[in-house]
Amino acid sequence: MRNRTKTLAALAATAMAVTALISSPGAAVASSRGHGSHQCDLVNRTVTARASVNTALTTQFAQYGNTGGGWTGGDSTYSLPVGGGKTGWFFSDTFLGKVNADGSRPQDSAFVNNSIVVQDHRGRLRTVTGGTAHNPAAIVPPESDGRWYWIGDPTYGRHGTVQVPLLQFARTGSGQWDFAWSANRLATLDGRTLQLTSIVDLPSATGVNWGSWTLEDGGTTYIYGVADPGGVRSTYVARAQGRDGIAGTWQFWNGTGWSRTESAAVPVAGNVSNEFSVARYRDGYLLVTQDTSEFFSTRIVARTSCSPTGPFTAPVELYRTPETGAFGSYGDADVYTYNAHEHPDLRHGDRLLVTYNVNTFDNVGDVYDDATIYRPRFIDVQLTVRR
Repeated sequence: MRNRTKTLAALAATAMAVTALISSPGAAVASSRGHGSHQCDLVNRTVTARASVNTALTTQFAQYGNTGGGWTGGDSTYSLPVGGGKTGWFFSDTFLGKVNADGSRPQDSAFVNNSIVVQDHRGRLRTVTGGTAHNPAAIVPPESDGRWYWIGDPTYGRHGTVQVPLLQFARTGSGQWDFAWSANRLATLDGRTLQLTSIVDLPSATGVNWGSWTLEDGGTTYIYGVADPGGVRSTYVARAQGRDGIAGTWQFWNGTGWSRTESAAVPVAGNVSNEFSVARYRDGYLLVTQDTSEFFSTRIVARTSCSPTGPFTAPVELYRTPETGAFGSYGDADVYTYNAHEHPDLRHGDRLLVTYNVNTFDNVGDVYDDATIYRPRFIDVQLTVRR
């Protein structure tokens, strides 16, 4: 399956600060959002960004992964407030169990395709999985035919439930990379226990992987997905209006308006990663993503818009991930970083919390030799907006 990741190496080296300019297109953009046109000033502003490692969360997850006896590493790293001052951190592929005193991961470590780490108001962490304590399983377990699920960005459903968009994958052969996406689905979790209550199908006819991000805005849930038209990883937008969230009736942005036909959806931004974020910022919207215009890019970039459907300004660098490649902080050509996005619910004014994942092509050696390889990185991005 997917390669495992190296996380948190050489923190001193990762505490790098970057200054970047988000250039404006020179005029406010007017875009139809299905409930009227919206103009904003954000796209006319210059935004300066300074980024550094969030040492508190970085240390907290490192210590928990080393000593907690539950989660020891995972990727995706979505977050959602889950009541009582708690935050749920939602992960796809996850290692569980113990970490050896020398920092290595036992070869028999339990592995599940999705999990949740709940952080309480005091910062304490606990792992939530399916199954039992002695035989843990994924929150959304594989199907009987072996098809498994990686998660998308969670949101809220009716009656206090949590909705999690799912990407279903199936094996296509016996090789490491012999698997393929097969469907989009939606899991509903009990909002108190975070255990699975149901799964239903989502639109899947066009091959767009829906659920990379969800945005709740003015009674509308926007669902972002990715596909590769012309070999360029691009995002598409659907929406569902009303209190049913993702479970509601979908419409798809066709470039000028909303259609009920999935095949009418068109790309609204290119060179995004499989996971990214779009959130309200000032009087517009801010997209944060790993740059995919180059292979194994170390660049985390931002783009602005006046609408959740774009158009978005040109990408500008916020941060360079220091772990990637032979000249990175691991000194390992197999290591790469991916899927950066913001956590808007944890934003403080103009200070963003951004995470990204680290992985390695050596999923039988590196991820066991060094447990730090497969944990999220947390960075703070301070934005300054000026004319």
